Parts: sequence; structure tokens; C-alpha cells
Amino acid sequence: MLRGLEAKEIKAGDVVIIRYEGPKGGPGLPEMLTPTSAIIGAGLGDSVALLTDGRFSGGSHGFCIGHITPEAQVGGPIALVQNGDPIRIDARSEARTIDLLISDEEWEKRRAAWTPPPYRVSQGTLFKYIQNVATASEGCITDELKSDSPADIVQATPKTPAVAELEAKIADLEAKLAQAGVKA
Repeated sequence: MLRGLEAKEIKAGDVVIIRYEGPKGGPGLPEMLTPTSAIIGAGLGDSVALLTDGRFSGGSHGFCIGHITPEAQVGGPIALVQNGDPIRIDARSEARTIDLLISDEEWEKRRAAWTPPPYRVSQGTLFKYIQNVATASEGCITDELKSDSPADIVQATPKTPAVAELEAKIADLEAKLAQAGVKA
């Protein structure tokens, strides 16, 4: 991200995504003050959003969305984003959605191809933390027992409900246009 910013590859209107920084991927939700400071320093604080499964401190500025769950390390949607993908963010309090606007076919293709990267640590206290930590939305707690149920198996997350709802509305409107004899 910093190299891209220095090379002026990040432009107004872009959404920067820093992933694999969540409780398991980081491990431990590394803080994103350096990236937000760099965006502000480049004069893009009002025009670039930064999304991460990591965290922000009180010193971060700009359009920042952190603690995204499920995190990339466990197959959350943030793991499936690719450069150039259209992203819609609705930060209004009644909505609070982030949608990756790709087709169902592309979504399923990416889900099928995704595999989790290796953990950044494989022994010691941090490895024990990774094995036991809950999601950011559950407070990253480590004192609850985990099961070996199929629900704990890592796989990419299905499409976000907001995208599925939007696609259903589009299909409904297209059907109404077809009934009226209007081509979409």
C-alpha cells in the first residue's frame, strides 16, 4: 500500500484494502496508523477509503473501516477482492454495508479458488492465540473453548446479503420492464 501510494497508483475515489491483519491473520489486529497517516499526507484523506480486517487507533483520520469480519484469514469476503473490483460503501447508520459488486459466477469462482495462506507464526504464544481467538465482532476473546465441528472449517464466505438483495431488486425491475415490453 505504501509503495502504491508513493508511486501515485492510489487515486481519489479508490478503496484501499489491507487484509490478513485480523485476529488470526495479523495475528492480533495490527494497528493501521501508518497507512492512514500516509493517505492523509498524500492529500487523499477526503477521497480514499481504507478498509481492513485490522484495527485503527484514535489517531487515525480519514474514511477508515476496520475490524472487518469475517476476516480474510478465515475466508471473509475481504479475501476475495481483486484490484479494480467495484466496491459500494454505504456508511449511513441505517445501512452500514460494504458490497463487492461482482457477478455470482465470479464470486463462486473466487470462493472455489481461495485457500487460506499459512499463518504468520506456527509455534509459541501467538500460535496458541491464533488457535483460540474469536472474531473481532466477538471481542477477540481467547477464553472460550472451540469445537472441531464442520462449522469451524475454513472456507470463503458466501456473497454479502446486501449484494444478493440488490441483485434480486435488479432482476425484479428487469422482469417488470420485460412485461412492459421494454428492453433493459
